[in-house]
Amino acid sequence: MKRLLALLLLTFLSLPLAAAPPSAEINLDIGTPPVILVKHTLAQRGSRLVYFLDPGVIGLGYDGMIKVRDDSRLNLPQLQVVGKLIDQENPDRNSLIYAIAEGHGGQQFEPAVRAAQIKRWKAQFHSGWWIEDEQGNWSQKP
Repeated sequence: MKRLLALLLLTFLSLPLAAAPPSAEINLDIGTPPVILVKHTLAQRGSRLVYFLDPGVIGLGYDGMIKVRDDSRLNLPQLQVVGKLIDQENPDRNSLIYAIAEGHGGQQFEPAVRAAQIKRWKAQFHSGWWIEDEQGNWSQKP
């Protein structure tokens, strides 16, 4: 019986730290292969997004996703391009968050990673680009 308890204790102590609650230290620059791959994909799309970010057609939603803000000046082909870009961008943004969380030890880190990544995206946004607040109101970054 003592041997069984010792074995159980040893097994418990050797569990990965991923089971521990998420810490406040989130490394958004973690270099796991999935993170690198998604960051590369996002970077390749960046210049096409800028084309619609500069005039304020799209912006950064409160949830960290790219959203249409004002499509009133777009024709149908441009609307289709914007829709396709958003349909590609937002799943990749979520994939980045999930990949970083996995790199930290598991999906229990996802809320902390998401909050940190949204903060980074807001900081990286250029002056004049649009950001949505919690109430759904849009304002230009100073």
